[in-house]
Amino acid sequence: MVVIVVAALFAVVSGMNDGGSLLATGLKLPNVRPAVGLLILVVLVAVVPLATNQVALTFVTRLATFSGPGGRSAMTIAVICALAVVTVLNARGRPTSLTLAVVGGVTGAGIGWGLPVSYGWVSLVLAIGLIAPFVGGLAAWAANRMLLLVTDGPGLSRWHWGGFLLQCVAYAANDAQKMLAVFMIALGFTGAPIGVTSMVAVLFGLGALYGLPRAGRTLSREIIVSRPLHGVAAELGSGLAVIASALVGMPVSMTQAIAGGLVGAGVSQGGGRVRWYAAVKIVVAWLLTLPASALSAAVIARLVQGASP
Repeated sequence: MVVIVVAALFAVVSGMNDGGSLLATGLKLPNVRPAVGLLILVVLVAVVPLATNQVALTFVTRLATFSGPGGRSAMTIAVICALAVVTVLNARGRPTSLTLAVVGGVTGAGIGWGLPVSYGWVSLVLAIGLIAPFVGGLAAWAANRMLLLVTDGPGLSRWHWGGFLLQCVAYAANDAQKMLAVFMIALGFTGAPIGVTSMVAVLFGLGALYGLPRAGRTLSREIIVSRPLHGVAAELGSGLAVIASALVGMPVSMTQAIAGGLVGAGVSQGGGRVRWYAAVKIVVAWLLTLPASALSAAVIARLVQGASP
């Protein structure tokens, strides 16, 4: 029962951390209202895993083995530690990578409990996660330059719809599946039953409603002096980076990709548009996330496993 409650809480916090970030880039364009955007995002989070759930399987079976004795306990510890780290950073208005926190928590809990951990897969996931913000930034830089040439004000609204939908599909196919993975462990199933994905999507949506103001403010106002063009370019860049990772089953953080996309879009029109001090603060939060979640999960898992009869 505890692991199910933790899985539900994890979905809500994912919405708080990720939902605001996904909606933030387009807040200065009125054609995708936050309520409509959130509804689209929730529906896609429920439906897209029915077509592909490879990223969820990476969390469940490729990073560490949670099917043996103590697997559910270790996963519960991993999620709790990830939530604790992200919640502290969110409270300071610094949206970080919940995906990075889960990877750290899963690795640390696996080591602490003595479960088989695939260091090769962990290293590969971390490498792809490190590259994704740069790919998102480069793609957003190119998208910003392209949009300046091919579109005007009214046309930008159509590009915004396309970029937003791409971003939402990418999130549902990749980053959102960390929530499905936790429920896979909690309930002991494989695949993506529509009842579970719908429940995950609703919990995610509730968290996103709560977290939109803070995460949205950080990404849409603090990183760059944002204009609508930058938001659309960031949507396109981050969406391409994350969906490409999903095609090979590699979990990456949409929050990181969006931040990279905003920086890339800003740099395309001069580095002075980027508020580098805010970008550095977010990067520092990322750098703290993995070691903090891994170390805390390893210590707590070792203590709990040692105290178990």
